[in-house]
Amino acid sequence: MPISKDYSIKVIKNILKGKSLGQFAKKLKARLPDKEPLPEHLSRETILTKEAQEQRIKILEKQKVKFQYVNGKKPINDPSVFRGNIENFIGLAQIPIGIIGPLRINGLYAHGDFYVPLATTEGALIASYNRGAKIISLSGGARVMCLHERVSRAPGFAFNNLMEAGQFIVWCVKNFNKFQELAKTTTSHGNLEDMKITIEGNQVYINFEYITGDAAGQNMVTIATEAVCRYIMAKVPTKPRFYFIESNMSGDKKATAMSYLFVRGKKVSAEMVIPRDIFTKFLHTTPEMMMEYWKMSFVGGVQSGSIGVQGHYANGLAAIFIACGQDAACVSEASMGITRVDVVQNGDLYIAVTLPNLIVGTVGGGTRLPTQSECLSLLGCKGEGSAKKFAEICTATVLAGEISIMGALAAGQFAQAHQAYGRKKKNGK
Repeated sequence: MPISKDYSIKVIKNILKGKSLGQFAKKLKARLPDKEPLPEHLSRETILTKEAQEQRIKILEKQKVKFQYVNGKKPINDPSVFRGNIENFIGLAQIPIGIIGPLRINGLYAHGDFYVPLATTEGALIASYNRGAKIISLSGGARVMCLHERVSRAPGFAFNNLMEAGQFIVWCVKNFNKFQELAKTTTSHGNLEDMKITIEGNQVYINFEYITGDAAGQNMVTIATEAVCRYIMAKVPTKPRFYFIESNMSGDKKATAMSYLFVRGKKVSAEMVIPRDIFTKFLHTTPEMMMEYWKMSFVGGVQSGSIGVQGHYANGLAAIFIACGQDAACVSEASMGITRVDVVQNGDLYIAVTLPNLIVGTVGGGTRLPTQSECLSLLGCKGEGSAKKFAEICTATVLAGEISIMGALAAGQFAQAHQAYGRKKKNGK
């Protein structure tokens, strides 16, 4: 996503928040396990006994989280808790939640060792992401940066001719400050930052771009934009024939090229170097073979028309979204991105992931529901001031998944891993 020089300065100031570049670099520096020991590892993934479940819960509760709903000790008896999240309620779809970690993250906002909850019915997924988390942590942790954030809503306006459309645009540009004031009256979290205009014949599309604080912001930007549109229709001298609050140009819940031109949600990048000995020990292949796999898969992705090229971002994001009360449909746009690897001079492997469209929040929506609230508390991401931290945790989790799946494919172990973890065994074995 290219941005202008002036806006780059604004982004850099927002990231540094008054700190020097030296302080900034220190926070992202890798912390090796021999200097800062990792927390306890969980019992083996495949052990599904009551005792193993309780042992895992005990380890997680050392993070100062008290589980009541996730482990079923306290039932949800009052359906009114779901008001605002569901209509025609009849019951719950129970999806098992597993844990990966500890996952060491050296981020701007997420800094520490995390146990990450993932809700899934796909066998092998937890084991794979857990292996990736272990490799990241033993290598000193992932460097992660939440770089930029915006959420857009794109109304479309229809006119009789091109001249009317042009007059309308001139008026809108002159009145942008008024639009900002109106948007602010509808939300305590959000702020209208910019608008991008597209003209197509006698139609005008306006992408209103907002910062949404700690909310994912889908409803927030809709309500704010509706207030702006009502003002436009009441005051603009060159009235549109009609308008629609969303013209299908914002990229909302769709895989589009807009992700790489602008941003919806948060743009986050994570990177690390995996030492060669750790790489070969846990992935049973070499950095060179991983590089060969990446080159072939990248060309394959380009040929398939993929928007961005990566392994399986959607797996990890869907699982963490469901566990933590995010809008699961946003995975359709959030799971686009680029994974890149390189063999560095000493034979270690550099790997990076970049997600340009991560729609997440820690307030509102499903984040306040009982089990989702507990999962966010486990990550230290419950409530205000946590959305960027949560975005960095999501991105580090995606990185763990990419390391593991690419390693399995490079080692020729992808099919047998799914056979071992993803199929029911006879007699429960």
